[in-house]
Amino acid sequence: MSQKERSTLGRDAARNLATTTKSSVQSSGITPRYLLRMLPWVKLSSGTYRVNRRKTLGNDPARPQIRSDGTMGIADSLRALPILADCDAEFLGTLTGYFTSEEFELGTTVVREGEPADKLYIIASGRVEVVTNNRDGQRTRVALMGPGQYFGEAALLDAGMRAATIEALTPCTMHVLQRSNFQQLLTKVPSMREQIRKVADQRHADLQRLTEFGEVKTDIGTRGDDAESDLATGFVAYEEMPREYTLNTIETVVRISTKISDLYNDPINQLEEQLRLTIEEMLERQEWEAINHPEFGLLHQPPASMRLTTRNGAPTPDDMDELLSRVWEEPSFFLAHPRAIAAFGRECTRRGVPPPTTSLFGATVMTWRGIPIVPTDKLLVDGQRNPRNGVGMTNILLMRVGEERRGVIGLHQPGIPGEKLPSLSVRMMGINSQSIAEYLLTLYFNVAVLVEDAVGVLEGVDVGQYTDYDKLGR
Repeated sequence: MSQKERSTLGRDAARNLATTTKSSVQSSGITPRYLLRMLPWVKLSSGTYRVNRRKTLGNDPARPQIRSDGTMGIADSLRALPILADCDAEFLGTLTGYFTSEEFELGTTVVREGEPADKLYIIASGRVEVVTNNRDGQRTRVALMGPGQYFGEAALLDAGMRAATIEALTPCTMHVLQRSNFQQLLTKVPSMREQIRKVADQRHADLQRLTEFGEVKTDIGTRGDDAESDLATGFVAYEEMPREYTLNTIETVVRISTKISDLYNDPINQLEEQLRLTIEEMLERQEWEAINHPEFGLLHQPPASMRLTTRNGAPTPDDMDELLSRVWEEPSFFLAHPRAIAAFGRECTRRGVPPPTTSLFGATVMTWRGIPIVPTDKLLVDGQRNPRNGVGMTNILLMRVGEERRGVIGLHQPGIPGEKLPSLSVRMMGINSQSIAEYLLTLYFNVAVLVEDAVGVLEGVDVGQYTDYDKLGR
């Protein structure tokens, strides 16, 4: 059958005479970047920021390095244990060979309070709970521990009794060193025995004159009615080599044909669109680096005392409260992956305590104890996977911000040549023989943590746990 002849102008033909309204280029990779918006930014004049602090004596050692497969790293990682900090590489290499691996099932008691202490344990995978009995004989949770943390180091030098009970909250793998093997090795290397004992004794003496975060105490006394009593004397000791933050650089070159920018520039400026999208990507990278960079990222700056692990994997109100107990001085906001926020919301729903919400830059976000939980996709869901469900793990940060609060600050240097945004410049490099114009984009920034308790990290956050309410209702 022949096609019916049209009696009106067709749509396709009409569109040839119409003006099309176009959008700018859209990208799903552009996020709100709440962290960059909520950090107070301090202006530098020389590209360097020095954080002067009170003197510390290393009261908070690093953790031994655990590889992603659960094995222990190189022998130098054992220097994270205070008593082994000054040992030479040969001794540590030999000592690594004395470690054995032990598996513990869920609910297993690893060590029991009051029993003889004869082993050092380093957690390779899984989580444990440290419990003890209080004065009334009631069971009290002291701490939670996860991969890289250790207990029982005092047993290597002196035979004593366990001060607490350690129970496995999940299936655990631990690297174990017997006191007898350690003492056997020291017998072969007498010089190491003397050195390790000296370090242990010095550390014990240092701990008596330190604050919670390892700062040297100032001798301050109280005088009574005796006006002739001697005054306490002392001074506040400063760090002799304070940490300096220098501005880091994110750079790229945008290339565009002059023919393209000349002929196809209306209604959207091609050069401006190329620069806009590139700058957006640079700012996304800036937020990623501020969180994940191995030297200055917020995930890597907090010491061991400011890190805790979830009790059962999923982030619970108890876990968030524990994190608040670490960053308790004027906390500003939590920072979490959207999947971690959803996991926390599920746990709150299961307990019947739905968290309130608040408005943040025109968006609605969840809060806990009045502190906003800010979403970011830069806190990755990866790394060691939960063996029960195969889902990646993530972290939740809690921080205090601002110089006046001794918190976290962003660092930049406005006023640079060719500035497009504060501390971000766009400079034309020239036009080559193929009529290609090149533009250099440079962004300078860093993130500084002024004191150790400004950032806390909740580790081992499992985002894959759900409650089957149908089964619960049966």
